Amino acid sequence: MGDRGVGRVAPGTYGEPMNGRQGRSVPGRDDTERADAVSRQDVDAGEPAAAGPGPEGGVPGRRPVDHDGGAKPERPRRGGLIGLLRETVIVVGTALVLSLLIKTFLVQAFYIPSESMEPTLVRGDRVLVSQLTPGPFDLKRGDVVVFKDPGGWLDPTPAPERGPVGSAVVKALTFVGVLPQDSGGHLIKRIIGLPGDRVECCDPEGRVMVNGTAIDEPYIAPGSLPSERTFDVVVPQGRIWVMGDNRQNSRDSRWHMDLTGQGSIAVDQVVGRAFVTIWPLDRWSWLSNYPDTFAKVPAPDNPPASDNPPASEKAPAGP
Repeated sequence: MGDRGVGRVAPGTYGEPMNGRQGRSVPGRDDTERADAVSRQDVDAGEPAAAGPGPEGGVPGRRPVDHDGGAKPERPRRGGLIGLLRETVIVVGTALVLSLLIKTFLVQAFYIPSESMEPTLVRGDRVLVSQLTPGPFDLKRGDVVVFKDPGGWLDPTPAPERGPVGSAVVKALTFVGVLPQDSGGHLIKRIIGLPGDRVECCDPEGRVMVNGTAIDEPYIAPGSLPSERTFDVVVPQGRIWVMGDNRQNSRDSRWHMDLTGQGSIAVDQVVGRAFVTIWPLDRWSWLSNYPDTFAKVPAPDNPPASDNPPASEKAPAGP
């Protein structure tokens, strides 16, 4: 019973806060002073306090310190890294999907592998091709078009050695439209004749004629002849007649008159209309179809309904 008493503590338990008489503490004061003493001791020693509302049980507003007196390094926020990775995947995935949609329905990139379209296009140029033509928009005389090899136009070319991994990456990036389409299986020429047009060479001045009208062609290479080969062809329905701008260095419709359509190509083999050169930057330019050149060409008379015109309409290819 002798140990009972309000405010009595065992000596040395919390220090020595007394009120003049040993064994008696001041109510309300000793608890506060003890808490302050413990907090100061913990901070000075570099150890977090045993209790308290601060982070890791330390003093609110103070950064934990290590035993050497330096600041403890903060732990990396794993959740933040995962969030950044997730956002990156979403952005890249969205970009690839949009690129695939654009490539599939709107535009596709191609590079120029030869000199057949000089000076309009030179080897190494990159062009964008609108896949809305033909389709929502009609093909026109003078359009520069990319088309698939109809068969027999191109010599087989060996694929470059990239290895299995490199080939897979290139195919994937080409498929989604990030890389330009390999032009090895495609050609690019200018439309001279539309379905039903009669295209022939040449008038007394050496010019190509379309439906009996001679055309002056400002796009052909300087010093080139409109054609060194004579021909007279009525373009079958559903096909077009194409020629390169570098006439003496272009194996175009004139060189394939022994094939179906007398050298013309089917419209459904056209990938699209090339409308802009995008690379190199110093060659950036819109590709014109020169409407003034064909403005006076009349509509064709009695366009044929067959891909194979009568034998009487066929003419020798010439030298």
